[in-house]
Amino acid sequence: MSDAGSATIKRYGILNTLAMEPTGPNRTESALADDIKTYVSAVGANPRMAGMAFPGTFILDRNGRVRSRSFEDFYVTRTTAASLLMRAGTDHAVSGTKISTAHLEVTTYPSDEAIAPGNRITIAVEVIPHRGMHVYAPGASGYRVITVKLESPAPIRVLPTIYPPSQIYVFKPLNERVPVYQQPFRLLQDVVLDGTLQAQTSLRGKESITVTGAIEYQACDDRICFNPESVPVSWTFMLRPLVLERAVRPQ
Repeated sequence: MSDAGSATIKRYGILNTLAMEPTGPNRTESALADDIKTYVSAVGANPRMAGMAFPGTFILDRNGRVRSRSFEDFYVTRTTAASLLMRAGTDHAVSGTKISTAHLEVTTYPSDEAIAPGNRITIAVEVIPHRGMHVYAPGASGYRVITVKLESPAPIRVLPTIYPPSQIYVFKPLNERVPVYQQPFRLLQDVVLDGTLQAQTSLRGKESITVTGAIEYQACDDRICFNPESVPVSWTFMLRPLVLERAVRPQ
């Protein structure tokens, strides 16, 4: 696609003005080189990059209205389409792993089975509390809030968990009101595979990468609060290379 004069880019307010700074009046500023490595290119800007956009994704409805958008702080980081769709509530085709405990039924699945340097993907954790059970939501004091706790070995970066709205549980004997989950709910956990040149070098020759961790929670019913639990989880992703060149179609 062509955007002559960056007209559409400007209308969306995403013109990457930093790409033009090396030839502008601020070209001698000391912080400029670091900003360009973060927002334009690790190898520096060149005149061909003038007029380009900050990379991001807009989600439109059927009437062409923008309903959400996604942008990252580092130009190499790109949220995958499958991750965006998962966060929007669209079903997926990736198989899940089922886990049963004394209190919950859990299904985990990633938005993507393969990941490239710079990709931001989403791991979903679907939880169904057993009948009469509840687990604690953020804001509960004195109880173990359900958490997706992942190890983050380089080059994986773990982002904050996305929680759904909770309900208030009233425990009359203690006159206690706490946020909980009693009905089926889903946690979303985003992770990023570092896309820096150093990370790409460390991944060279590897075919897969594994993310491990645990789902931690405390469950209670109307009479008993059970001991906190920690359920181990892991996901293995196939590694694919970062595409740096445009594919050439045969004439």
